Amino acid sequence: MKLLIANWKMAPETPKQALVLAKATVAIAKKTKKHLHLVVCVPFVYLTSVHTSVRTLVLGAQDVATTTSVASTGKISAPLIKGTGATYCIVGHSETRALGDTNETVKEKVERLLEAKLNPILCVGEKERDSHGWYLSTVKDQIESALGGVAKPQLKRFVIAYEPVWAIGSTATREATPAECTEMIMFIRKILVDMYDEKTARVVSILYGGSVSEENAEAFVTDGGANGLLVGRVSLQSKRFAKLAERISI
Repeated sequence: MKLLIANWKMAPETPKQALVLAKATVAIAKKTKKHLHLVVCVPFVYLTSVHTSVRTLVLGAQDVATTTSVASTGKISAPLIKGTGATYCIVGHSETRALGDTNETVKEKVERLLEAKLNPILCVGEKERDSHGWYLSTVKDQIESALGGVAKPQLKRFVIAYEPVWAIGSTATREATPAECTEMIMFIRKILVDMYDEKTARVVSILYGGSVSEENAEAFVTDGGANGLLVGRVSLQSKRFAKLAERISI
């Protein structure tokens, strides 16, 4: 079964719009449930209301604080996330790394999530590709740092999402290809095998995320070898998201 994660980013603008989108997303989840496990990462302010109104939707948060100290105004701790009914949380997203997240802070966030028995969605990816392959070491460092100290039994909680920064958003130089996706997924799996063992490494779903649309989604899971997708903006447009889900429900 493939894993499809929707990241609503900083949207919708109102609680009413969030509930409308949540209900549309539930319909997509029900229609594709034989082939897809759908998780929706919504802004923290909507987690409780969406969970209360749409009980069958599997929810995740978009980030977490490195601390559980109450003296952290504006931050969202892992226990707060747990209390909303969410079971997943994104860490290390390219947008939070751009705002200052380091490998060390991502590791701390992973630790807080595991303490709260939440499932980390660990995002990794390089800012640019070079002809010598140095970008591979960037991803290797991100994974080894985040998983340092994570025991084998805990690894089953993890999802890893590969998102090449150079292929994302308005500054994207170009789209990534399925072949590039395959290369990186194989590389990530090898890192996990080296850190743990082959059997343990196989329990981790490795997703692709990076300007994913209904047009290119199928190629990343069939030709690209991804276990699923992390989808941003398209997940905010229910008709397009429904088409995307349908195309990877194979």
